[in-house]
Amino acid sequence: MQRDFSNLKRPIQSMPDYIEAALREEELYEKYEARPAYQQNDYLSWITRAKLQETREKRLRQMLDELKREVFI
Repeated sequence: MQRDFSNLKRPIQSMPDYIEAALREEELYEKYEARPAYQQNDYLSWITRAKLQETREKRLRQMLDELKREVFI
């Protein structure tokens, strides 16, 4: 399903391959896609703007854990 990001005021983030791969590996891509467009975009921005690889990995794991538990920020 392709989300409509046209109403977002923030810059639209493209999904890096490593995030998509993690979502598919954990079988969470559909849960990610079910989130509102703004939340999808915020997740990507939050993960990718981390300066350290360690921080990006920690944030990615947190997003995956939230999707598993269906806890949404």
